[in-house]
Amino acid sequence: MQRIRLRYTKRGRLRFTSHRDFQRAFERALRRAEVPMAYSAGFTPHPKVSYANAAPTGTGSEAEFLEIALAQPRDPAALRDLLDASLPTGLDIVDAVEARTPGLADRLEASVWELRLDGVAPAEAEGAVSAFLAADAVEVERRTKNGVRAFDARSAVVDLRVEPVAGDGSGSADTGPCAILRLVVRHATPAVRPDDVLSGLRAVADLAPPVPAAVTRLAQGPLDEESGMVTDPLAPDREAEPAGRTQAPGTAAAAAGTGPVPA
Repeated sequence: MQRIRLRYTKRGRLRFTSHRDFQRAFERALRRAEVPMAYSAGFTPHPKVSYANAAPTGTGSEAEFLEIALAQPRDPAALRDLLDASLPTGLDIVDAVEARTPGLADRLEASVWELRLDGVAPAEAEGAVSAFLAADAVEVERRTKNGVRAFDARSAVVDLRVEPVAGDGSGSADTGPCAILRLVVRHATPAVRPDDVLSGLRAVADLAPPVPAAVTRLAQGPLDEESGMVTDPLAPDREAEPAGRTQAPGTAAAAAGTGPVPA
């Protein structure tokens, strides 16, 4: 059995695709591309696909990961191209490597997010970010299937800053001001999501964007605690490839979650 690890994106309108919708689309793509999948045993066999830490519905992503098991070996680069051609534009397969090391899910220790706050001036965002980072704890609430749960949104945040934008961020008369936040958050329990951090900014500084934030995951992977960098989780598999083996194009070195991402 051969195992292949894939990185895929959710772009544009496809960011509103739920994880279950993506699962259905991906399984159709597997059949359309005639991928020789390995199947589970039992009364209702299903293709062996493992998904890792999917982004919430409504958020874009450049760094989603999954692993598939094949009954027959295939070249990862060719397989990536076949699957990418079988998926709708916006759900794009951008990287593929043969799994040669264990524990992909365990490597996804942190995420880098971009939060676009239309209608918020950068100076206002700077003040809110400073107040959030200065707090020892920022309690927020989230509604779950078991009711409302309160937890600390501050402890999981490795870095939060306002990114420079074109001009002074004041925008035009048509578009209005805009602030771009860059968030590095550690994957913890309970998971702290970008909307939890936005709730925390509202709690400590009354920052309330007039329109919902546009949120995109830029990268996820191992967190270097010393440097604060989020690195490529597929790098160990590439490094373990036999000498002389051609690597798949379109790897993380050519896309938004590229290589080390400084906090």
